[in-house]
Amino acid sequence: MISIIHIIGVLATVALLLVVSWWSGRKVKDANSFITGGTSGSWMVCGALLGTLAGGQSTIGTAQLAFSYGMSAWWFTIGAGIGAALLGLAYAGPLRRSGSTTLLEIVGREYGRKAETVGSVLFLVGIFISIMSQVLSSSALIGRFFHISTVWASVCGAVLIMMLVMFGGIRSAGVGGIVKLILLYVSSVAAGIVVWHIAGGYAGLRHGITAIYQSPSLIDFNGLGSAETLHHRYGSMVARGAMKDLGGCLSLVLGVVSTQTYAQCIWSGRSTRCARNGALLCAFFIVIIGAACTMVGIYMRGHYVTADEWAVMQQAGEKLPAGIGIIENSAQAFPAFILDHLPDWVGGIMLGTLLINILGCGSGLALGAATILVRDVYSNIPQRLKPVKSTPSPLFSTRLSIVGLLLLAVWCTTVFHGSFINDLGFLSLGLRAVAILFPLSFALWLPGRFGRAAVLRSMPAGVATMLTAKLCQFPGDAVYYGLIVSLIVILAAKPTSCSRN
Repeated sequence: MISIIHIIGVLATVALLLVVSWWSGRKVKDANSFITGGTSGSWMVCGALLGTLAGGQSTIGTAQLAFSYGMSAWWFTIGAGIGAALLGLAYAGPLRRSGSTTLLEIVGREYGRKAETVGSVLFLVGIFISIMSQVLSSSALIGRFFHISTVWASVCGAVLIMMLVMFGGIRSAGVGGIVKLILLYVSSVAAGIVVWHIAGGYAGLRHGITAIYQSPSLIDFNGLGSAETLHHRYGSMVARGAMKDLGGCLSLVLGVVSTQTYAQCIWSGRSTRCARNGALLCAFFIVIIGAACTMVGIYMRGHYVTADEWAVMQQAGEKLPAGIGIIENSAQAFPAFILDHLPDWVGGIMLGTLLINILGCGSGLALGAATILVRDVYSNIPQRLKPVKSTPSPLFSTRLSIVGLLLLAVWCTTVFHGSFINDLGFLSLGLRAVAILFPLSFALWLPGRFGRAAVLRSMPAGVATMLTAKLCQFPGDAVYYGLIVSLIVILAAKPTSCSRN
């Protein structure tokens, strides 16, 4: 039940972050400070990274996937942690020495404007899917809390994301991220401790799973045929298949190092050392947060059924066992746990923390996507083809792009509201990696070795292959196919010593 204390806790927590974001955004005077900051210490970099990595996918999405597939849900945050560490250790120095403000700018300097523009468009597809997953996460949380429709919950989430990013850019993501780091880490660890206590440890979690699947109709509905299958699904790290789960992890690792949003956090550091340390701190925290959210999802599976599952049980003439609750869908597993199993004042703060966590991640992704649109796509359109002759300021264009992206995301959530949030995340990060990982890495470490034409062909070829593998359900994860084709297209061409723009 929602109490007035819950509402006060949520509003107070959200207000705290918005005030911090407004305060930190007062120093934003131009597009450069809005986008990159440039004065952040290690903890500020960590806050900005965590604010965009540990969003709805890492919390609500991880609990949702654990509700259906157990321990394998942890791969999302494990991959994010490895990716953050790789970004800090291997890419921070080269990125900062490049003198660029976007990853596609680095690609464009080495392989030409066509490669920059094509890569930007393909890259935006991936990052937009991630923005959509944040709006989906906010919809699940807001819809559960206020009992409103998916459409209106999505609108509310998108408006709050706009408010968060509009006035502070990357500085608001960093300062707000520090506040969120504290609140999110404490809340997640506290939730994990509570689960461990009330479930009675790992044995209690397993017992809950076994008990809930005494229902024959529930077993059939979820495709479980035996106790062995049940224990594999919820106890194995590769419950969905080793190639699929490890492929999802690979998508996270490579997607993090190939994403504009996370690179902006690296550029926001006052030094390479601060950027590197901030990335390593983020890697540590996000893995622990993911472990706690995974435990919450497994616990909720043993004590709740979804509305669809309950409908199937009713059709079969089965009764709801004592002590078993009903949630609208699996995405509401984490919010329902907070509302039903924690004191109201703690639950209010945690719900507010989850909400600002999603909003911060969404704002960072929206900022990264808008930056690419303005600097890598719109700026490369010939002047005679632009709809307006008087060019607006970069800051105005960036903010206008954020509004447009979020409005489109709201519309898309009405179509994909039944999807696994983390599956959208895996797809999003994988597409970003396939689009620009090899061109970016070769531009940083092997300049002048590969021809522009080959690199230009590799980007759409890899993305098209990945999408085909996804739609046709090829064995394993689609990211493997996209990466292999992208690399083959580049290496098959005759090496060249290409001149730069």
